[in-house]
Amino acid sequence: MSNLTVIARKELLDFRRNWLFVALLGLLILVVLLSVVIAALDFRTKMGDYNLYVSSLAATGSTTVPPAPQLFSLQLLRGSLEYLELLGALFAIILGYRLIAKDKGNGTTPLIFTRSVRAFSVSGGKLFALAIIWAIFVMVTFAAITVTLLLVGTASLSPLDYARITLVAVATWLYLMFWSALAMGLGATTSRLSASLILSLVIWLVFVLIIPQIGDTMDPDNQVPGGLFKSLSVSKVDEKAVTAHFVGFETARDQIEITSIAKHYERVSFAFLGVKDMYNQQPISSVWTALFPNSITLLIGFLAAITFALLATVKRNLLRKES
Repeated sequence: MSNLTVIARKELLDFRRNWLFVALLGLLILVVLLSVVIAALDFRTKMGDYNLYVSSLAATGSTTVPPAPQLFSLQLLRGSLEYLELLGALFAIILGYRLIAKDKGNGTTPLIFTRSVRAFSVSGGKLFALAIIWAIFVMVTFAAITVTLLLVGTASLSPLDYARITLVAVATWLYLMFWSALAMGLGATTSRLSASLILSLVIWLVFVLIIPQIGDTMDPDNQVPGGLFKSLSVSKVDEKAVTAHFVGFETARDQIEITSIAKHYERVSFAFLGVKDMYNQQPISSVWTALFPNSITLLIGFLAAITFALLATVKRNLLRKES
């Protein structure tokens, strides 16, 4: 058994013994599922109101029937993805930080290096363990989401819908691995563990909360539930004509948003699931073409964080005493 495998096995055993963090991940899965249930029940309420309204019209002799609310099952996952985007990133930071902090705290690090260990065996083993942990989490989460959609949402999912869910699950794994690897690398390179955790949380705060919020605030269509243009019954043609006068503003808003990897994850996942109406019911190939820059940016961010963690979590940094 290689050193890398031994380190990964040790990290997985340590993770399994940490019941508090396992419970937190279980709570996150529960919150994600509750979001799907609430969205499904909300739609049922709207359908009930619609049917009651249609019955009232029929009782008055009216022949005018308004269009029924449409349910696209995958759109029920919007709230779930937002929880994964926010809380998932936060938990990923804690897990990545913990991989470094626990070994330094209990004195395991010097013991590991008393043996002949290759340069990147420790960092590679820790990253391998992270990859397994998040893969299991993502598989369990999205399997539970799918079952909830079928049972509570009474959804009828096509093979393409399952493919869309799978693509979003992969994007979620990349996103969570990015944050864990980043926190792991910062924990290894900074002279104080507390400073690395604070720095990781500041980065999370800026790129997951502040920048996306700035972009959403600058979008006038987000200021009214359901969209400003929809509430004013503005057609798509007129909407494009209006927004054409604000190209510079829209470009500036977009440039702010794309500095956040969380926004890239959100755009990719929302597009594949059809949460954004412009991508709803569109072929996967068309969505992939439109979101290719966001997908590549997410992948590059993942690779950069993995490389940083791999190169930072080395003997010299791990054995350095806190200042």
